[in-house]
Amino acid sequence: MKISFQISPYVWGILALVLSSCSQSVELETSANEYDMDFTGLSTTWDEAVPLGNATLGTLVWQKDNNLRLSIDRIDLWDLRPVMEFEDENFSFKWVCEQVKKKDYAPVERLLEAPYSNCAGPSKIPGGGLEFPLNERDSVKRVHLYQRQAVCEINWSSGKRMKSFIHATEPVGWFVFEGVDENFNPSLIPPMYNAEAVRSANDHSEHSLFQLGYSQGKVTEEGPGKLLYTQPCGDNHSYSIALKWRHDGDRLVGVWSVTSSLGKDNASDIVDKAFSRGISEYYSSHLRWWNEFYGQSSICIPDKVIEKQYYNELYKMGCIARENSYPISLQSVWTADNGQLPPWKGDYHHDLNTTLSYWPFYCGNHLKEGLGYLNTLWEQREENKAYTKRFWGVEGLNVPGQCTLQGKPLGGWSQYAFGPTISAWLSQHFYLHWKYSQDRIFLKDRAYPYIKDVATYLENITILKEGVRTLPLSSSPEFNDNGINAWFQDMTNFDCALIHFAFGAASELASELGYKEEALHWSRLESELPEYSFDTDGGLCIAKDTPYRVSHRHFSHLLAIHPLGLLDKSKGSEEADIIDASLATLDKYGPDYWVGYSYSWLANLKARALDGDGAAEALRIFAECFCLRNGFHANGDQSGTGKSLFTYRPFTLEGNMAFASGVQEMLLQSHNGMITVFPAIPSDWKDVSFDRLRSIGAFVISASMRDGRLSTIKILAEKGGRLRIKLPSGCRMACEENGRSFTQFIDLDTSEGETLHFNAL
Repeated sequence: MKISFQISPYVWGILALVLSSCSQSVELETSANEYDMDFTGLSTTWDEAVPLGNATLGTLVWQKDNNLRLSIDRIDLWDLRPVMEFEDENFSFKWVCEQVKKKDYAPVERLLEAPYSNCAGPSKIPGGGLEFPLNERDSVKRVHLYQRQAVCEINWSSGKRMKSFIHATEPVGWFVFEGVDENFNPSLIPPMYNAEAVRSANDHSEHSLFQLGYSQGKVTEEGPGKLLYTQPCGDNHSYSIALKWRHDGDRLVGVWSVTSSLGKDNASDIVDKAFSRGISEYYSSHLRWWNEFYGQSSICIPDKVIEKQYYNELYKMGCIARENSYPISLQSVWTADNGQLPPWKGDYHHDLNTTLSYWPFYCGNHLKEGLGYLNTLWEQREENKAYTKRFWGVEGLNVPGQCTLQGKPLGGWSQYAFGPTISAWLSQHFYLHWKYSQDRIFLKDRAYPYIKDVATYLENITILKEGVRTLPLSSSPEFNDNGINAWFQDMTNFDCALIHFAFGAASELASELGYKEEALHWSRLESELPEYSFDTDGGLCIAKDTPYRVSHRHFSHLLAIHPLGLLDKSKGSEEADIIDASLATLDKYGPDYWVGYSYSWLANLKARALDGDGAAEALRIFAECFCLRNGFHANGDQSGTGKSLFTYRPFTLEGNMAFASGVQEMLLQSHNGMITVFPAIPSDWKDVSFDRLRSIGAFVISASMRDGRLSTIKILAEKGGRLRIKLPSGCRMACEENGRSFTQFIDLDTSEGETLHFNAL
């Protein structure tokens, strides 16, 4: 007897979905290169783990006890409790000035600093972890990070293998195990919010998670192969982790997500959707993004230590920055996984850390990824204006030097947590995005309005004394730390340079937009500012009568040289002498109290001084002495070779990003109105090239040097305009497109989208 069945289209759809999710292909194709991380075993500390991320989610792959651990994190996991002390009637700069004048500084410390030091929140907080049991008889043979594909692979002696990745743009992480049985399952391990953690590392973690006072969340089963964890965070915030997995023969395929109540996504729904779409679809789009990212620019240099570190930093950039994500905080998506709050609460340090972290995005041709910083600052303007009115007592825009995810002040050392010129340094990034992109809509709608608000604040907060504009109190991060003598009565070179920049940039951009009266107004204000202060050797001081005479980590007194470029060797011998004398003083007093980012910054300064050998030496020291095995900048000297008396290991990212910028400064500069290729190349670098670095003027440039001589230059004039390139002495270049030859300078008009090729004659 023949029996037939009628199956509805709806049922066919359900069957197809089940079959596809059960038998989906899980082959994740990868290819190794010389810049990959490759280890013979798993790290046993979180800060040396293999990092994965997409600027929203992050994971660290390592071994904790006898388990493979994937520490999982999300950029907007924050304790956002208010700092109640800042509701005090004395919360104002005017009151700080009065206390300094009275020489009674203890009340300032109690109001502005103690909440940061003594209280756990507000702070960045960790998400949790996924754990898989390790078998002592099945040893790990190899741990490999495929940087081009952003995939971590682990191989065991038994033939078992794991691959894991976080999707480049969607809030999901995937893992695939091969060679496991149905009893091999993941566990979802929440942070221990209800137990005191013992501090075990010299990493500047000051508070246990226990001190947050949270009620411990619970892990619940949401059906076979699915776990959910929700953690209340106080102040009506919470976050959720969802984990889902399925066995298919000897394979285990799993997906996880983390969501915050600050957003609209639901972690449980995300992992269900991911399984319905399948890992192959996710991996294909993941690879497309990373291929495009690496295609934006590249370099080739003979120093392989520096080159490998550069590509490690480029990989981190791809993990921590997106147009639609929050900016890079101290550790971004890799919060400490040790039962404690991260170093310095993982916050937004605007007196150096965030600003350095975005240096390489412009020349590196990653303007889009860098917009996450600018978009957030723009969206927080009203919050920052309210703070400016409340604390500074004037209209305009300043930003807390240490702040939360939402731009609110956390407190800290008052001179920098409440620095008078923080917003001026941040405003440079709006200026740089305009200069490198030539996006006139951005200029009109974002860059000039933001800088104008900053300049308005600076006009209102400064005072005229005998025709010279100055601040009621000035500072220079982080000289004299947080003592009363860290406030200077005379304008420091740090504050002076930043106010010069803000007024000058406001005038320049107003003029570009045709706002003549506004341009003249800002120019007049800049003319009222004091000159810089110099020491007896002709170099830049900290402030009047305060020379740089003790090794110090923060080169805040040198902002006029780099990154602001207000002083530059191209302007003549007077400024060249100032730069040389200032850097000679740094060298003279040495690195005893430098940290890793000091070396990275020094490389940028040396490159601006056209000292390629000095820049390369600083970069090499950073890479070899101040980075952990996974490339994380650890602040202190990890080599034991005396490159600093700081030997602690708090992980922060600004040193890594400033390193990448230092390499770029050696290869291409354009800050002084003229493009220079290979401006600071060490004497022993004979064959060097780069592809698709970006200059001011929106020119995308590729160039090569062979046997120590400039060989080729390729220019894409993205927006058109005047092209000016300084050529090395004795060099003669011919343009393929128009047959013209050039010596000393290439100087010609370009059309939008035009490509030009120049070859040495």
